[in-house]
Amino acid sequence: MATEIKAPVFPESVADGTIATWHKQPGEAVSRDEVICDIETDKVVLEVVAPADGTIASIIKNEGDTVLSNEVIAQFEEGAVSGATQTQAVQSEEKVEAATAQTQAGASAVVERAQVADQAPAVRKALTESGIAASDVAGSGRGGRITKEDVANHQAKPAAAPLSVAVGERIEKRVPMTRLRKRVAERLLAATQETAMLTTFNEVNMKPIMEMRAQYKDAFEKRHGARLGFMSFFVKAATEALKRYPAVNASIDGEDIVYHGFYDIGVAVSSERGLVVPVLRDTDRMNYAEVENGIRAYAAKARDGKLGIEDMTGGTFTITNGGTFGSLLSTPILNTPQTAILGMHKIQDRPMAVNGQVEILPMMYLALSYDHRLIDGKEAVGFLVTIKELLEEPARLILDL
Repeated sequence: MATEIKAPVFPESVADGTIATWHKQPGEAVSRDEVICDIETDKVVLEVVAPADGTIASIIKNEGDTVLSNEVIAQFEEGAVSGATQTQAVQSEEKVEAATAQTQAGASAVVERAQVADQAPAVRKALTESGIAASDVAGSGRGGRITKEDVANHQAKPAAAPLSVAVGERIEKRVPMTRLRKRVAERLLAATQETAMLTTFNEVNMKPIMEMRAQYKDAFEKRHGARLGFMSFFVKAATEALKRYPAVNASIDGEDIVYHGFYDIGVAVSSERGLVVPVLRDTDRMNYAEVENGIRAYAAKARDGKLGIEDMTGGTFTITNGGTFGSLLSTPILNTPQTAILGMHKIQDRPMAVNGQVEILPMMYLALSYDHRLIDGKEAVGFLVTIKELLEEPARLILDL
């Protein structure tokens, strides 16, 4: 008996989703909890898994279709072994026998159609999409049948070089924008159009942090099981600065200013599907090891496409690190409804004047973009200077100075 496979229940902030990929096709056997479908929303990609061992009976929502929360997307046969392949095999044999009575050209066409029909649905789809004739593929499956791997291997074979190539030929590829990418684009555009965004800059001498990290990183990792990075220093420094400048931790809701009595800092992470901002909750209560482990866990989830909506909901302030990609200076865009975002950049040795002497120091430019409707220039500069002072004298963070 067929059972319904439904889309997950979306949170209130997510209206609908799009079928991104069907990993299984009708007639294919699946195991319990095996991923059969990906649904892309404005924020995350959700996985739909098989409820039990069985087969996909039919697909109701195809790739690219929009789905609502808890909407039926497919029918599932629990414990069933699809008889589609056996039926197709009998039909294909009849077609091959009929083909022998045709002319040579007609027979070849009928045999080709029979060979295609003789394959599993996923193989038929692969053959159709690739434009490869079934007769051209050597089957490695039972009875000489073609598998998806056979089609992929055939595609991977180097093609014969064309007799002539058009000089100056230019190739274009057009692909639809993912929902996540579209949503990011909409939010960034809205931030530039709906806020009075301004950016102020400063620079920080990273030598004290680098020396402390070099001295204690081994002991820190041994004690806490976490690698001591630079991000934890910035998160803790930003948290302290937010305490001193509440407007930077606030947000605008209509004509109201909402001052948050907690510190939830988002850390911008680049993933294959676009920019995501998972949130570290209550950073004022976290120690350095908890910050490092939290960031590392989020980075792994972003890489694997496992971030949940709850991981990215909320946030009162954001830190983005373009320095990991080599950026020397940039103006980050606000992550609305937040009113400020801190941009970190590449650490670069530069000649600096220290007590009348020139020293080569590892310097980093800092950028604070803020909504001038709420935050005055004095507050923004003061906030950034506070972060600079806390990083250049790490003892201030430890001693709460």
